Amino acid sequence: MTRVIKTGLALAAAALALTACGSPDQEADNTVLGQLRQTAAPALSRVTGGGDGGQQAAAAPRTAEEMAARALAANPAPLILVNLESTGATQVMAMVGENNGMRTYMTPNEQALIMRNGMLIGTKGLGNDLSVAEAGNSAALIRSRRSGNASRTNRYIGGDSVERPLPMSCTVASGETKSFAFAGRNWSATQMVESCEAGGVSVQNSYLVSPSGQIPVSRQWISPDLGYATIQTIRP
Repeated sequence: MTRVIKTGLALAAAALALTACGSPDQEADNTVLGQLRQTAAPALSRVTGGGDGGQQAAAAPRTAEEMAARALAANPAPLILVNLESTGATQVMAMVGENNGMRTYMTPNEQALIMRNGMLIGTKGLGNDLSVAEAGNSAALIRSRRSGNASRTNRYIGGDSVERPLPMSCTVASGETKSFAFAGRNWSATQMVESCEAGGVSVQNSYLVSPSGQIPVSRQWISPDLGYATIQTIRP
């Protein structure tokens, strides 16, 4: 393990990645921001202290804002808040490395998301991982907030170590612009929807995109088994 990864893991541990389970309430706001509020707000897990087994567990932060505030205070690195819809788990991930525009965000137990300019391009340690996503055509439309047709290929490594590509045809459409605040930052962003099809697979990724092309909030598909992850920027 390289020094940058070791350092990043120490920072990730300092962020106290928080896991949450729960059934979110339905909201009228059918946007990716509303989905984040539904999935992240019911965070009810506990962080236990070390030492004596009878030591009372301290209640973990219960909202996305509280989780973000705690992570910001503990960790100087770029941070994201990630919810895996298939498991209901919500975790803070800290950036542990950056290479040619690709950022690796990791938890202390070495589960990781790999991002490029807010687009999910790979996962590690989750099981049924996304090996790599080739989504340059979609990314160009999404980050420039333009509608159009595009393509992407998601690649997966099976249990037999054979790579299986999943090429998809996609349509990118723009929606309304929203202003919102999270983790001490104010954002104004346009919702972009990337709808993709491949055989019997139908995927709809949603992104909130700022005028500069940043993606502060998104809901992106990982794999048939893992489903979607909702990703919120805590510190860019």
